[in-house]
Amino acid sequence: MAPPRDPEELEAQAAPVHGEISPLTTVGAVHLTVSDLPRSLDYYRRAVGLDALQEDAGRASLGVGERELIVLTEEPGARPAVGHTGLYHFALLVSQRSDLARWLAHAARDRVPLVGLSDHFVSEALYLSDPDGHGIEIYWDRPREIWEGRVAERMTTLPLDVDSLLGELEDPGSEPFEGLPPNTVMGHVHLKVARIAETVAFYRDVLGLALMAQLGESAAFLSAGGYHHHLGANTWESAGASAPPAGSASLRYATIVLPDAAERESVLERLERHAHAVEESTLGPVVRDPSGNALVLSAPAR
Repeated sequence: MAPPRDPEELEAQAAPVHGEISPLTTVGAVHLTVSDLPRSLDYYRRAVGLDALQEDAGRASLGVGERELIVLTEEPGARPAVGHTGLYHFALLVSQRSDLARWLAHAARDRVPLVGLSDHFVSEALYLSDPDGHGIEIYWDRPREIWEGRVAERMTTLPLDVDSLLGELEDPGSEPFEGLPPNTVMGHVHLKVARIAETVAFYRDVLGLALMAQLGESAAFLSAGGYHHHLGANTWESAGASAPPAGSASLRYATIVLPDAAERESVLERLERHAHAVEESTLGPVVRDPSGNALVLSAPAR
């Protein structure tokens, strides 16, 4: 039986790939509301392979080394935000195919449930879902020279060749797994949105990301610096939907990491010109996309 397919990046249409935002822009930590913090901590450490970096009352951050990737805030009784906008998945990027193979061998051996295994041409990806229904992708990129400049025409979804992937390992059954490697980063964030046209207008024309590919009125993929996508958006489960109500296990913030304070100021100026409200927070300026998804605009401290 073929593995389940993730309906991402099918039959993408060509799109311009220039963007106003700095090509050094990336994505950073994803902040989530969870209903049971100890349960979530166990899942992210045991199943996903992240380290707990800091734990406070009702809040914890996880990552690799000193890099924060996920921040969890507990809200007891929170329910999954089904039928609303929010997080489709966040995507943890490993640098080597063997890292992805090692993670898959761990999932098979330790019975970590998966919801998809896909070959996207630009990448190979594994999909899972945490106890609150937050989507997770773990992936590696094929070499950039294979796909650069060809994202719109070649990005696709095919069944993953599991045998080929596990063939990276000498013995998948006994390959040790000590967590995600220390160079793991947040590769991209994929959002559920209400409408694609207004989403593209915000992320491309205001924030300044380049539109890499679009699937009609159902999905779009945008990035900085020619990457295949730092930001995905779709309406597959959320067309016309509202933001999650209070008390939902949902996305709190995604993080856009700008290279410096000057670039962040440029983005803030564009937001002001287009009359987009900016909120202040302890994390930095926060802006909401037209579907209510909140983005922290982060820049390294000098």
